[in-house]
Amino acid sequence: MGRSGVITFKGNPMTLEGDDLAVGSKAPPFTLHYAENGIQTLTLDQLKGKPSIVSVVPSLDTGVCAIQTKRFNEELGSLGDQVNAVTVSRDLPFAQARFCGAEDVDMRTASDYQTHAFGKDYGLTIEELKLLTRAVLVLDAEGNVAYKEIVPEVTNEPDYAAAMAALRMLV
Repeated sequence: MGRSGVITFKGNPMTLEGDDLAVGSKAPPFTLHYAENGIQTLTLDQLKGKPSIVSVVPSLDTGVCAIQTKRFNEELGSLGDQVNAVTVSRDLPFAQARFCGAEDVDMRTASDYQTHAFGKDYGLTIEELKLLTRAVLVLDAEGNVAYKEIVPEVTNEPDYAAAMAALRMLV
């Protein structure tokens, strides 16, 4: 299994597991899960046809992850249904749904809890913690990676302006 890089978590070096996904490359297929009338699946194919922003967080139940999710939810409001937006973590789908209800977030959430394949295939699993790292991906309507930020220090927020600018260029 390849290594896609090194990040820090509270200043401590951590290893990202999986392959480094380059901007311009085709996004690997995925199957994530979300809670809506039971457990449903979300795949890359379901996102195709519109540009997509994929906000990746370690856990919605932590401060920065909540801030990131609420901020993207707010910023994406102006784009309406021109784009797909999803927050991905390894939280259980029911916990994600509870968070969204409690925080008034209507951005879709999806979980990589079952197979951890999304984290591996996108190079976003923190090997030592078995959680996803903080990252933002923008995919074009065909499912190619148009923008990627892996936040170097997991406890920091991503560059919202850069991610939104990349997304708006595709609308």
